Amino acid sequence: MEKLPAKTGWLWVKEGIALFRKQPAEVSTLFLSYMFLMLALGIVPVIGQLLPLILVPVFAMSFMQACRHIEEGKRVYPNLLLVGFRSPALRTLLALGVLYLLAAFGAVGVSALVDGGIFWNAMTGIGGLNPKDIEGSNISLAMVLAAVVYIPAAMAFWFAAPLITWHDMPLGKALFYSFFAVRRAGKAFLLYGLAWLVIGILLPAAVSTIVALLINNMTIIVFILLPLSIILTVVMYCSFYPTYTAIFGRPQREETSVPESNDSAR
Repeated sequence: MEKLPAKTGWLWVKEGIALFRKQPAEVSTLFLSYMFLMLALGIVPVIGQLLPLILVPVFAMSFMQACRHIEEGKRVYPNLLLVGFRSPALRTLLALGVLYLLAAFGAVGVSALVDGGIFWNAMTGIGGLNPKDIEGSNISLAMVLAAVVYIPAAMAFWFAAPLITWHDMPLGKALFYSFFAVRRAGKAFLLYGLAWLVIGILLPAAVSTIVALLINNMTIIVFILLPLSIILTVVMYCSFYPTYTAIFGRPQREETSVPESNDSAR
C-alpha cells in the first residue's frame, strides 16, 4: 500500500461532489430517509437514544453502496437503507456499532477531567444542564479534548464497516487494517478533514452573511441554510467512498443475475 500525497485529500472531496452531482435528488432522498428513521428510533424509550449510534456502521454501508451504485450507473433508491440489515455481516456490524458507542462515551467521559462533567451532561442529558454552568466553564477545551481522544478510535472505525461487509474481515482485523490504512494516508486525511472543516463552517457563514446584508430576514436565512447544510452533509457522505477506493480499490462490480433457462434448470 503506497503512501498517498496530501493533495489526495482534496481529490476525495471533489470526487464526492462528482458522485453527488450524478444523482443529487436520489442521494438526498436516501439521506432524508435515514434522518427520518433516526428520529423515529429516538422515540423508543431508553434504547432509542443509543440505537442511532449503534446502527452507524449498518447505515454507513447504505451510503457506501449508494456510491457504488452511482459509479456502476445504477439508480439509487431509499431501500438501500436496508442493505446493511440484509448483509451476512450484520452481527459484526452491530458489534462494531457497540464499539462506536463505547468509544464515544469514553471520549466524552475523559472530557470531564477538564470541565467537571459539563460537556458530559450536555451530550447525555444526565443530571440536566444549567446555562449558568456553561458560563466561565472549560467546555470548549473539554470538546477539543474529547475530539483528540476519539481520533485513534475514528481511525480504526473509518474503513471497518466496508472491510467487514465487502472483504468478510472479522471485527478485530477490520479495525486493525482501518487504523493503519488511515495512519499511512495521514497527510491526505489531514487535508481532507481541514477541507471539510473549512467548507462546513466558512461556506454557510459566508452565505448567511451575504443573505443577511441583502435581506436581513432570519426566516429566509434559515430557509436557505437548512437545505445548504443538508447538501453539504450528503456530499460529505459521498466523499467517504473515494477514501475507501483510493486505498482498498473498488469493490467487485455487482453483476445482474440472469434467470436460468429451462435447459439449465433441468
